[in-house]
Amino acid sequence: MENNSATETSFPGPQGSLFLQISYTQIRSFHAVASAGGFTAASKVLHVGQPTITGQVQALESFYGVELFHRRGRRVELTETGRELYAVTQRMEILEKEAQEVLQSAGGFKTGHLRIGAVGPFHVTEMLALFHERFPDLEITVTVRNSQEILESLLSFEVDVAVLSQTEEDQRLLAVPFCQEPLVVFVHAEHPWAEREELRIEELENQPVILREPGSTTRRAFEKALTKAGVKISPVMEIGSREAVWLAVSRGLGIGVVSDEEFMWHPDLRKLTLKNADVYTTAHVVCLRERRNSRMIHAFLEIVEELRKV
Repeated sequence: MENNSATETSFPGPQGSLFLQISYTQIRSFHAVASAGGFTAASKVLHVGQPTITGQVQALESFYGVELFHRRGRRVELTETGRELYAVTQRMEILEKEAQEVLQSAGGFKTGHLRIGAVGPFHVTEMLALFHERFPDLEITVTVRNSQEILESLLSFEVDVAVLSQTEEDQRLLAVPFCQEPLVVFVHAEHPWAEREELRIEELENQPVILREPGSTTRRAFEKALTKAGVKISPVMEIGSREAVWLAVSRGLGIGVVSDEEFMWHPDLRKLTLKNADVYTTAHVVCLRERRNSRMIHAFLEIVEELRKV
């Protein structure tokens, strides 16, 4: 939302009165304050003086007789009406970007920014290599978090595309299956199981296991398999990243679980497959259904179709 012109949009009411009159700059100022969390921060984003930003928002509130923010010193919080309006202005911002994409793609995608959320670097790296080869002038940002956090970022328009280990039915989302990943168990090199290659899931009964955080897809799939098999483990701790789980296992603190694709060889770690349990996650590439025809997202999904393995 970068246009600084003060365009007025108005619609005549049934008897010629104006029932809507919104200044684009007022909306732009509101959106910046909501996104940045304050008037001072918004003024830096828009490169406009804080009094101007404050005046624009106050004019919007005054015209409609509403309160959009709760002022708390330099910080602000959206009111209920403010949250509803922010949901609309987020879509307005996305529409602006998509309008730019139409123009950019006509010229060969010379500029643009694709924001991707992923639960790990493994599959997304393969996709990005080909995407960058096709569109070398585009800027790409990758955010790595757990599945729940990435999904929330997608729904709030903070990322354009998500690469998730698992997804649930949601009419708002378009999910393209990419590949299936079996889960494996890994232990310290001095663990009694270190010389083995396979493991029955029943052998995990009462074993000390290091778990990922509750939002992790790997954890959900693993716990579902344990429940199905009637196996109860003895969780040692919860850790918020797979790298930290690897480190904990390498120090002999317990047993780890990860997708086979994500297991990284280390002299202190040994991998075992689960031979009698169908435990896997399915990697999906996900976008908002309403944005599936965005030129940049569509171009990325075409590459996913070329690379998909299921």
